[in-house]
Amino acid sequence: MTTLLEPGHSGAGIGGATVKRIGVIGTGIMGADHARLLTHAVSGACVAGVFDLDADRARGVAADSGGARVFADPYALIADDDIDAVLIASSDATHEDFVLACVAAGKPVLCEKPLAPTVEGCARIVEAETAHGGRLITVGFMRRFDPGYTDLKALLRAGEVGAPLMLHNVHRNPAAVPGLPSSALITNSAVHELDITRWLFDEEIAEVAVHTPRASGQAGGTRDPQLLILTTASGVLSDVEIFVNARYGYEVRCELVGESGTVTLDAPPPTSLRRGGLHARALPGDWRPRFAEAYRLELQDWIDGTDGGATAWDGFAATFVAQACVTALESGQRHSVGLPPVPGIYRR
Repeated sequence: MTTLLEPGHSGAGIGGATVKRIGVIGTGIMGADHARLLTHAVSGACVAGVFDLDADRARGVAADSGGARVFADPYALIADDDIDAVLIASSDATHEDFVLACVAAGKPVLCEKPLAPTVEGCARIVEAETAHGGRLITVGFMRRFDPGYTDLKALLRAGEVGAPLMLHNVHRNPAAVPGLPSSALITNSAVHELDITRWLFDEEIAEVAVHTPRASGQAGGTRDPQLLILTTASGVLSDVEIFVNARYGYEVRCELVGESGTVTLDAPPPTSLRRGGLHARALPGDWRPRFAEAYRLELQDWIDGTDGGATAWDGFAATFVAQACVTALESGQRHSVGLPPVPGIYRR
């Protein structure tokens, strides 16, 4: 996979010694969490400006961030000389325009996934960054920073389980909104596993298939659950179970199967209960507690300019593969992916 830069190109992180003044666009659940982490848990950064269509919500996040400025126009925030870098956590449909504005302004930007909702939109962003001549964009695939996933990749690289053969992924949510499009299970949820498969094996996904059992009675018309089968360029299989109406809680886990061993990734809390013949542990209600440390590490990496995060090309590739999966879901057939050549600034 191609996430590193060729010699001579600058990275997408911020870097440098001074405190970085961050502008946050979108102060809903994710934007507010990012602002809180930047203010209280990440070194070398402060939230200097915020924008949200809900002005009251923006003012609340600004106050919690130590008195950040509230902007009435997101493009004014991007252009302002007192903003060093921008974090985009607004609605998916706005990502492309805001990221392109950041590139035009020459400012580093961390954009929550997706980079853009469409392959065409992601391609326009990649073209703009390529024309800029160096990386400015990081995409918020936070699992790359989760300690469990980083340990799994380190064990694989060290040869502890031999050559990889399969990766079994489970991704379950307690409930989804009624009438959720079946494609959203892929584009909004499984996209994380698409990215982690590319990242873990350092190669592209070549072919996809999507299988659907009888839909859950809790799914409200959505084809839920779904089973994705991803085949990498070297023939490793990565299966992904997506079940967004599992009811019992939020759970993400996986098992890597190699030629000489396996590695299992789970996320148990620090405590478990044993009482009356029961051994139990709590599960979170959504993704935020499970990946809280991953989000913090992702932001620190971005502020430090370490460039461990996903690139614009990774964002493009994730959306491209997700669209191939949607095609496979709708056709009921295997679908070849066929990613285009990687632009030079994203090559190793």
